[in-house]
Amino acid sequence: MHKDSRRREALLYHAKPTPGKIAVVPTKKYAQRDLSLAYSPGVAEPCLEIAKDVNNVYKYTSKGNLVAVISNGTAVLGLGDIGPEASKPVMEGKALLFKIFADIDVFDIEVDTKDVEAFIQTVKNIAPTFGGINLEDIKAPESFEIERRLVEELNIPVMHDDQHGTAIISAAALLNAVELAGKKMQEVKVVISGAGSAAIACANLYVSFGVKQENIVMFNSKGALRKDDPKISEEQRKYASDKGFPSLLEAMAGVDVFVGLSTGNIVTPDMLLGMAKNPIVFAMANPTPEINYDLAIKTRKDIIMATGRSDHPNQVNNVLGFPYIFRGALDVRATKINEEMKKAAVIALAELAKESVPEQVNIAYGETKLVFGKEYIIPKPFDPRLIAKVPPAVARAAMESGVALHPITDWEKYEEELLERLGSDNKMVRLLTNRAKTDPKRVVFAEADHLDVLKAAQIAHEEGIALPILLGNKELILELKEELGFDADVPIFDPKTKEEDKRRLKYGDIYWKSRNRRGISQLDAQKWMRERNYFAAMMVNEGDADAMVSGYSRSYPSTVKPLMQLIGKAPGITLIATANMMMTNRGPMFLSDTAINPNPTADELAKIALMTAKTARMFGMEPVIAMVSFSNFGSSSHESATKVREAVAYLHKYYPDLIVDGEIQTDFALNAEMLKAKFPFSKLAGKKVNTLIFPNLESANITYKLLKELYKVDSIGPIMLGMEKAVHIFQLGASVEEMVNMVAVAVVDAQEKEKRKKMSAK
Repeated sequence: MHKDSRRREALLYHAKPTPGKIAVVPTKKYAQRDLSLAYSPGVAEPCLEIAKDVNNVYKYTSKGNLVAVISNGTAVLGLGDIGPEASKPVMEGKALLFKIFADIDVFDIEVDTKDVEAFIQTVKNIAPTFGGINLEDIKAPESFEIERRLVEELNIPVMHDDQHGTAIISAAALLNAVELAGKKMQEVKVVISGAGSAAIACANLYVSFGVKQENIVMFNSKGALRKDDPKISEEQRKYASDKGFPSLLEAMAGVDVFVGLSTGNIVTPDMLLGMAKNPIVFAMANPTPEINYDLAIKTRKDIIMATGRSDHPNQVNNVLGFPYIFRGALDVRATKINEEMKKAAVIALAELAKESVPEQVNIAYGETKLVFGKEYIIPKPFDPRLIAKVPPAVARAAMESGVALHPITDWEKYEEELLERLGSDNKMVRLLTNRAKTDPKRVVFAEADHLDVLKAAQIAHEEGIALPILLGNKELILELKEELGFDADVPIFDPKTKEEDKRRLKYGDIYWKSRNRRGISQLDAQKWMRERNYFAAMMVNEGDADAMVSGYSRSYPSTVKPLMQLIGKAPGITLIATANMMMTNRGPMFLSDTAINPNPTADELAKIALMTAKTARMFGMEPVIAMVSFSNFGSSSHESATKVREAVAYLHKYYPDLIVDGEIQTDFALNAEMLKAKFPFSKLAGKKVNTLIFPNLESANITYKLLKELYKVDSIGPIMLGMEKAVHIFQLGASVEEMVNMVAVAVVDAQEKEKRKKMSAK
């Protein structure tokens, strides 16, 4: 990405439409009567109850789900000591991660002091507000003393994630890597490059899992730590050596494990070649690892390697740890995050990597099947099982070690509650984008001379989601590219220019030959190829592109017409429909048909349900389908309800394994308790509905637009169902974000169609 463009985008992201990344949102109703309960006089009652028993604060306030992310800005990312105010964007970012991965609320606190005692007293004074404290970006060695004192002197969980996050994730990876290498923790020899807080925490945790302290050699920027060096801290002295190593090359000779927490490109192929059999290399410097991943695996075929990067296998990512560790600690009201809890998180992560991986995760990462092995020794950050696996392990450890004030008794119910928290964010969007990046496809942007469309193409290109092909007025596109700082060399076509005469005539002739017995003249066919949507569709048809997107500036019918004429339906499909994926607070919901069929028959409704189910599976979701109506299970004989009932009967008969039922009113479909109590016979009873099939176009279209505008629910769609090629249509006037999401859909659709084509060829 162009540096100025990236800088501008980052600043705009933080400034617009509201400055910052987090906000306080009410969790209770606030009508006039509610306000008298929320504040005076009603608020006095919970105050008095808390005054009687301070533990009631967890019952009547948000303390139990509130964490403080606290920093003094002395060691911010790779920026160093930039001060408390400058650290605030990072702390807000951490708050965002807590919320989206574990549904934990956060206040970020920036403390303006470098004095250890003053910092400690400040945190202690505000601690009653919080259920836990995450220390962040505080420089060593002060961070050691700050964390030690706060852990000892407060009765709520405290953890410095910079110290322990990397240690916990890398320890899980190390357990599995040592097992795969056929070695034992008690015997492995380790070199650690880096001697800061994270390196010390890693070494300490490795020792707790069996690595011998004397088998660890630690380097700082000046060389191996020596016991006779008066400048090293007491924490570092534990890993200082009596014998000096003049170089990292000599130190790595014959060792089993290299752990990098330092700087990029300091490890050479010769160093790797000198390591023991089946070497384990964790090159975690970011963004440039201590040795390039491709170079490392080329140098040693037997290497087991992890990095801090998402574009290589085995990413050591702190987000695998801190949200879930605090989640478990908060849920049992732990007074500390102790070593037992950290070790429990390590073991849970290590064990999760050995379990069968859900299809949703395989799909997200573009893998046929992730299996425990050299390229999969730790779970992926988007694995939905993390929230149900790590917090219970941490909570159990807190209970068993005696620091839990509110023990859990019903573990099955607790895990269900944890999984419910998954619906509070847009994980599906991240999964979708991540999957697109695994195999980006050539996508035609048919309206690239519109600024927002070009911006979407720029983001798709720079994020590695797609390989854009731009259609439109070339001169205007080049001007807009310069304005956006979009300096990548991507193909640009203007179907109306002489430059494209040859391609346009070729496309026109191909189209004419396919339609010349349907009233299409050769001249008309060639003339239509001057229109962008016809030209773009033919690019996809002829394999000059893998997918296309259009519709930003034109009505849906006018955009979809060329696609129906040129591309048509997939083999075996007799009906085209659309679905919108809505990112609701209960998780992704598919709504169909939102744009094509005004009044589908019972047969057509069944087909729409089947196509929507197939699309849901494409995104790694098992469809649970409610065929909605204004009536419930035969309570009306109106033709609109009857056709829904007939469609369900057909699906039950010919697709008995599909979880679908109806006709049913929407409130019953979405309220599991009401449904189970009133209609226990339904196939939906006890299930969480994630797909709604509507009886007609107006109900589906009105519903998705109502959700989108009234409740600001993000929408991806309408997603075309049943087309032979990956062609998708933007909503008229779609936002840049919506268009980027649709591009990801188009890429994933193209990936799926390519996969099916290869399978059918076999």
